[in-house]
Amino acid sequence: MLDLSALGIEYGTLVMFAMLLGMLLTGMPLAFVTLFVALFFALGWFGPMAVPLITSRVYSFVSSFVFVSVPMFVLMAAILDRSGIARDLFDAMRLVGGRLRGGVAIQTIFVAVILAAMSGIVGGEIVLLGLIALPQMLRLGYDKSLAIGVVCAGGALGTMVPPSIVLIIYGLTANVSIGDLFTSAFIPGFMLAGFYVAYVLIRSYLNPSIAPIPEEDEGSRGERLQLLKGLILPIMVVIFVLGSIYGGIASVTEASAVGVAGVMLSTAIRRELSIELLKGAVLQTLATCGMIVWIGIGASALVGVFNLMGGINFVSTLITGISDNPTIVLLFMMLILFVLGMFLDWVGIALLTMPIFVPIIISLGYDPVWFGVLFCMNMQVSFLSPPFGPAAFYLKSVAPEDISLADIFLALLPFIGLQIIAVGMLIAFPGITGR
Repeated sequence: MLDLSALGIEYGTLVMFAMLLGMLLTGMPLAFVTLFVALFFALGWFGPMAVPLITSRVYSFVSSFVFVSVPMFVLMAAILDRSGIARDLFDAMRLVGGRLRGGVAIQTIFVAVILAAMSGIVGGEIVLLGLIALPQMLRLGYDKSLAIGVVCAGGALGTMVPPSIVLIIYGLTANVSIGDLFTSAFIPGFMLAGFYVAYVLIRSYLNPSIAPIPEEDEGSRGERLQLLKGLILPIMVVIFVLGSIYGGIASVTEASAVGVAGVMLSTAIRRELSIELLKGAVLQTLATCGMIVWIGIGASALVGVFNLMGGINFVSTLITGISDNPTIVLLFMMLILFVLGMFLDWVGIALLTMPIFVPIIISLGYDPVWFGVLFCMNMQVSFLSPPFGPAAFYLKSVAPEDISLADIFLALLPFIGLQIIAVGMLIAFPGITGR
């Protein structure tokens, strides 16, 4: 049998990385690549007796009680996708935008924040906003790049605004309180949304032609009240979900069940609840959570084997050896996450890197909860950055045919800049998270 341990940890790490990269370039899904490499190195480095160690690592990942909240929040998003709640919410937010220049773009960002606080799923939000808000802005004569950027960047806020699935996975991986993560991410999430609003306003008033003011459409008092009704149900769901977590009434897992009940009740009140809607939502939830679980299984197995090889200590020594200045080490870790974000899914990045990064962060004297918020802010950038920024592909699936992927990525550059500024703000002023 091949004895990989003869390579030593230095060359073993290099071979493992080369195998991962080579197999990913063939188009194999990340979950299967990581699982295959984990099995290959477990057998080649330790022999057949190491296989049970892989299964124990996998079991500890999938058996976590908090993990139950992930399918619950995904189900919430899937039901929202299929109901008219998002459309009515967008119409109701016209009252916020009003006759403000750039008002429809600002209205889109507000809707994105509320949808993020209801479910925390990025893909569904971008598709919804691409179907509802993008045609409206293009019809009103908004600059194409501004409209595209607002939809993608606003939709990606689900990464930051609690109850974010990214925060939940980070909490599971780093073994920190998810409630603390939600509390700490609240202000940074709204800060980033505020950056987007400020950018839209500044650009709109500097160049009025990119965001025309819509025609006067006051509507009767009855029509305005009808629009306001579209705000009531979504905001009630947000209050019940986040209020139960922050008020200490329910755990994150229990609050996720409250959220599903709230969204189902909302669709029932709107007379949209049906067997077909529920069936479609459940199938979408199974597909999404199946992907997350398989990536989790593969990444957990790989990290477990790499740890037994002594790889985590080796990489930790390499990273901390870069500089005696903790800030330089932190910036280097942010750069690694940024580069990985261009090529890998955030679930894989969290599960592969956090077992290595979090102990380093603690040893440097940083707060792992603050680092979790910083990680999520970094993942915001990965959702938009080329060549594989998923936000661009989500929007492309529903955008008009004359909008190319190149158009979308170019439109996202200013928003990527804003996200990098937000990352810098969190590093310079950790108190923003309340930690």
